[in-house]
Amino acid sequence: MAHNEERDLLRQTVAALVDKHATPEAVRAAMESERGYDETLWRLLCEQVGAAALVVPEELGGAGGQLGDVAVVLEELGKALVPTPLLGTVLAELALLAAERPDTQALEQLVEGAAIGAVVFDADYAVNGDIADVVVGSDGSRLNRWITFNTEPVATMDPTRRLGRITAEQTQEIGTDPGIADCAAILLAAEQVGAATRCLDLTVQYTKDRVQFGRPIGSFQALKHRMADLYVSVSTARAVVDDALSEPSPTSAALARVVASEAFSTVAGEAVQLHGGIAITWESDIQLYFKRAHGGSQLLGQPAEHLRRLQAEVF
Repeated sequence: MAHNEERDLLRQTVAALVDKHATPEAVRAAMESERGYDETLWRLLCEQVGAAALVVPEELGGAGGQLGDVAVVLEELGKALVPTPLLGTVLAELALLAAERPDTQALEQLVEGAAIGAVVFDADYAVNGDIADVVVGSDGSRLNRWITFNTEPVATMDPTRRLGRITAEQTQEIGTDPGIADCAAILLAAEQVGAATRCLDLTVQYTKDRVQFGRPIGSFQALKHRMADLYVSVSTARAVVDDALSEPSPTSAALARVVASEAFSTVAGEAVQLHGGIAITWESDIQLYFKRAHGGSQLLGQPAEHLRRLQAEVF
């Protein structure tokens, strides 16, 4: 019981920070800034919430939490499309913790938010790839610490999530990969559920406000059905992600990834349709959700690859 209460408190604390520091204007300013995120908000997330300390054991200076704690934070950040280096940093911590003797100094800096982490699955499109200080490469079976490396930004469709290209120069083996890609998939799915939830809320609100033929468009039966269908798909995705968080495995991770990507893409597509022409204007936030949905579905391996993994296990 206490665990759930702690998570609720964590959620409320992050939501309050997001409300205050990540208005649509602030998110746009952050994504257009040099580093691509709001450094003040990042500091607050690290100091007040301990967001970057969650998965690190207490004896190594962390909070000794679980993947589910990070998922709560990412879901809240996802709702407002807040650009932060949290996902890559947490994955780098999990990768460093896979070593027999973890690099305590690097972990300490990551926990404080003083260093930014990245785990490289695809060297061309790495999360935090343009700003990372601590980099670990994964080939799926082994992890290597990239001691010296070069980074450069990559142009992508989604301005709220900067990606970068990292090339390794000098590397050092950490050990066996305990399934960092699965953690990445589950955490990304949690963030997608947050974004899909908010995108659906905005759309429902718009259909209540938008008047056509003398009444709100949301009062038309066909639209009510569409909203209900979207609500069901987001709720299903949330349940699948919760299952994956309680029992992470290659299968549960692939499933979470596919279902969350699909739900968010569907919601974002419908949101564009229902908002009509204004959705694709730069002023609208809906186009940002649409771009995040599209970009997120391509990240960390496309849903088709995850579906193939699932089929291989089922048949």
